[in-house]
Amino acid sequence: MQEELEVAQRRACRVIGQPRSTQRYTPRAPERDRPLVQRMWELVRPHPRYGYRRITALLRQEGWPVNRKRIWRLWRQEGLKVPQKQRKRRHLGQSANGILRHRPEYPSHVWCYDFLKDQTTDGRPLKLLPIEDEYTRECLALDVARSITANDVIHTLTRLFA
Repeated sequence: MQEELEVAQRRACRVIGQPRSTQRYTPRAPERDRPLVQRMWELVRPHPRYGYRRITALLRQEGWPVNRKRIWRLWRQEGLKVPQKQRKRRHLGQSANGILRHRPEYPSHVWCYDFLKDQTTDGRPLKLLPIEDEYTRECLALDVARSITANDVIHTLTRLFA
């Protein structure tokens, strides 16, 4: 702002309401945190699932005079995060009555359908039943009604099969 408007530092700071001391402040990382950060990394590498609270407890056991908030600040500065757990994938079609998941290989090989709900401007409900060919991504049928029963679904699928 000083360079662009060619005004003194006092005036520029007064206009934007900022103390002049902030202009001269140069942030510097405390040297006392370097060994602590190094030790944090040494504890995190073999145990990536440990969070900052566990690391704080381990550091205290080792004799470091640390505060949980200080470890949290350093944890964030270093960009440390606990990785999400990988969930086990469920296998389809393994049980006696299971179904096989088919990948579409040609048109009309695999169809899918779902129920969607919406409402009109006056607040009355609408149900939608789109039936789609997974290979061509073509919508084969789209039934819209206030209420769609199991018989309606069977009727629509029978009409499509025929």
